[in-house]
Amino acid sequence: MSRIGVFICHCGTNIAGSLDVERVAEISAGFPGVRFASTYKYMCSEQGQQTIKDAIAEHGLDRIVIAACSPRMHEITFRKFLSATSVNPYMLEIANIREQCAWVHTDPEKATQKAADLVRMAVAKVREHKPLFSSSVPINKKALVIGGGIAGIQAALDIGDAGFDVTLVEKEPSVGGHMIMLDKTFPTLDCSACISTPKMSEVAAHPKVTMMTSSEVETVSGYVGNFEVTIRQKAKYVDHDLCTGCGLCETKCPTKAVSEFDQGLAMRGAIYRPFPQAVPAKPVIDPVNCRKIKEDKCGVCQKLCPLGAIKFEDEDKLVTDIYGAVVVASGYELADWASMYPEYGSGRFKDVVSGLQFERLMNAAGPTQGKILRPSDNTVPKDFVIVKCVGSRDKKKGLAYCSRACCMYSAKHAHQILEKIPDATVTVFYMDVRTPGKNYEEFYDRAREDGARYLRGRVAKIFKENDKLICKGEDTLSGGNVEVSADMVILETAMTPSAGVRSLTAKLAISADEYGWIQEAHPKLRPVETQTAGIYLAGTCQGPKDIPDTVSQASAAAAKVCVLFSKDALEGSPMISSVDESKCCGCESCKGVCPYKAITMEEIDSNEPGAGRIKRTVARVNSGLCQGCGCCTAACRTGAIDLLGFTNLQILREVDALCK
Repeated sequence: MSRIGVFICHCGTNIAGSLDVERVAEISAGFPGVRFASTYKYMCSEQGQQTIKDAIAEHGLDRIVIAACSPRMHEITFRKFLSATSVNPYMLEIANIREQCAWVHTDPEKATQKAADLVRMAVAKVREHKPLFSSSVPINKKALVIGGGIAGIQAALDIGDAGFDVTLVEKEPSVGGHMIMLDKTFPTLDCSACISTPKMSEVAAHPKVTMMTSSEVETVSGYVGNFEVTIRQKAKYVDHDLCTGCGLCETKCPTKAVSEFDQGLAMRGAIYRPFPQAVPAKPVIDPVNCRKIKEDKCGVCQKLCPLGAIKFEDEDKLVTDIYGAVVVASGYELADWASMYPEYGSGRFKDVVSGLQFERLMNAAGPTQGKILRPSDNTVPKDFVIVKCVGSRDKKKGLAYCSRACCMYSAKHAHQILEKIPDATVTVFYMDVRTPGKNYEEFYDRAREDGARYLRGRVAKIFKENDKLICKGEDTLSGGNVEVSADMVILETAMTPSAGVRSLTAKLAISADEYGWIQEAHPKLRPVETQTAGIYLAGTCQGPKDIPDTVSQASAAAAKVCVLFSKDALEGSPMISSVDESKCCGCESCKGVCPYKAITMEEIDSNEPGAGRIKRTVARVNSGLCQGCGCCTAACRTGAIDLLGFTNLQILREVDALCK
């Protein structure tokens, strides 16, 4: 006979302000199997948990229903608490009377009745609960970090410093990401390369870190503690074990291609290092532009190399290893403004540049050695227009979110222009100015004091008139249209997820939001975790961030990995799918819908009455991979699969209770 305890939380006034919690407790006391019902102001608090503990001992309770906020908030808290009592942690049911009731209703009487109904359903379900027990999964204490920008570098260093082996995978020939492309960082105006280059060198030399550049994740299987990952190391056509990085081959290469690192503002050879401080400081060959690889002509670099390090016969390699945890730090890209905004010239005007292109123009290691020159004629511009939110916060273009860094990015650009060209004019078109970081507001004020003119409004069109670029827009403060002429226009473009992130999320069995940013498990309580255990997020793969926030999140993700690796085995959730083999027909419907690849088909011996021993195929669930999403349960045609904790019987009991 069930002995159920019902505990109603006031949640301050979040719940008690919208419905009568005492009345809900009074009604709940009359439900079948309920032996005790009470309320408390904050049930998740230490005192609230003690109230439950005392009631369990006094009334001999064996099942618990807590009517409070969403189970996403505190179900784990209550399970951990119950593990120290006589009640099995999985003999618990949460009735969500905050988000599903108090927060969505204005009529207290109807809200009270609905809350009582939700509790009635929870009581009916918990009566069918069975004790569940978790199993342990061994942990391979080696981490994989995907992405070699500042987030990936920081995460790899922190994990390595904790004494664990790390593999850092970067798709480009060098680590560094976007940060190494910048000239200076706000608000301190530190040299970006001076900050990031030591980190790049440190991660390359770290005894616990294996750095794999020009590499990408090919396949991922397994589960937390035991991810089997295959990495494709793309052919470099240069033996880095032999190469000393002397640079002779780079200087003699006759073929030129557009430099990706310099954002198309300069050229590089077909054999090249992306930038002088590249790590590793050794060249690779671009097979798309190399004449020797394409046409079997040239080969000058191979003839000149004194060590014979050029290997045109090089091929891609596949490397497979087992990792206990994965940190995703895949970074961001800038929105393709030329295709999104044809009204801005669609890339026809050389003097309309992105913020990142402007960074390369200001950088001492850039194509103009730090001089601000017009790309069209290499003259010094005098009049500048900076356009903020190009793509960001623009629902018409499909990007409704704020890119967060652009306000400070544009203030930095305005300050640097006026510092290098004191007699310049700078007009900044903006929607709003957001400066939420430490010393950010003061930096923005400094840019205006320097002479930057802020004009509130969007730019509707950019066109050329004689030698000038005309920015036609609006001034929403005065209510009039404006035209501002400029020698150079800088577009602070939106951050977007990096290319290939959709493919990566599919390989890792993690989810992304509508824009492609990787989705965290909970925005407040689990901001660096994903719904797939053992996979963590760092930096702008999750959403737009500035450098301090990126580094902070990278260290947070590394800390999560270290916590995981502090144990020899991980306790897995028992709320996973279970197959009744006597009902399974082997149709594989469950296997096709499983997003975690947790279901395999297996042949078993079956003694059918009158048929003797025969072979038949049934589904098997990998308890390490299964995340308890329930997709297989819904797809099973014969009802052979049940999700433990949410069995068909338990759900039907809830429905029956609601219909009474």
